[in-house]
Amino acid sequence: MSGMLYLCATPIGNLGDMTPRVAETLQSVDLIAAEDTRNSIKLLNHFGIRTSMTSYHEYNKVEKADYLVGQMRLGKNVALISDAGTPAISDPGEVLVQKCQEAGITVTSLPGPAACITALTLSGLSARRFCFEGFLPSDKKEKAQILTELKEESRTILIYEAPHHLVRTLGELYEELGDRRITLCRELTKKFETVLPTTIGAALSLYGREEPRGEYVLVVEGKSLRQKEEERQASWQSMTIEAHMSFYTKGGMDEKAAMKQVAKDRGVAKREIYAAIHGTGMC
Repeated sequence: MSGMLYLCATPIGNLGDMTPRVAETLQSVDLIAAEDTRNSIKLLNHFGIRTSMTSYHEYNKVEKADYLVGQMRLGKNVALISDAGTPAISDPGEVLVQKCQEAGITVTSLPGPAACITALTLSGLSARRFCFEGFLPSDKKEKAQILTELKEESRTILIYEAPHHLVRTLGELYEELGDRRITLCRELTKKFETVLPTTIGAALSLYGREEPRGEYVLVVEGKSLRQKEEERQASWQSMTIEAHMSFYTKGGMDEKAAMKQVAKDRGVAKREIYAAIHGTGMC
């Protein structure tokens, strides 16, 4: 009978956040796959856990996942832990989960700390709808594409960032998204936990004077639906009514339907559009 994979969430700073269930599981499984065994040994020693460990990280995630699946097929139970927080969120755990599912191996998740959710609840920004970006890609073209998409994102945005890249990322967000509200969270659950509600521009100014320290979660305000509508209205208002009509008629609309849509876009009565274009011979 095959073993199981246990995704075990570990503390993001405060060891008191380790759940009894995770501690018991790490003690009872046959093998622990850890992102960094040198880092994880400190956690295991603190809780008196003596289970064997093996490394599982970004650079061996494919071949090591195959090895771990093989061990589970032999009946061994494996626990996966990241350096901190919940496995498979911004780490290579998702590859192992996919391979387990393909092999018909049962996967279960033992919930616990996650920096992104902790930051969201502390941010003061809307938590009803949000999107998680993790670390922005290093590839410039890919990053530019994501930032362009985020410009129109109406949900609250969560981004991870290292201190030595913080100022650059804030500058890129300011250039693409404008001066929105942002909450910067650092050293979450630790002694020097900091939660700073501010704006992107003010944060840039602050960290132009002070050196960023610690790992950050950036919680960025999404574009409001009202702002989206205002921008849409402004784009239509910059066009002549004739050009606006032409936009729809060239797309295949008949003139009556186009007139109705133009009136809706511009927030006016259809008769005003009719009156504006009637003398041009368009209708």
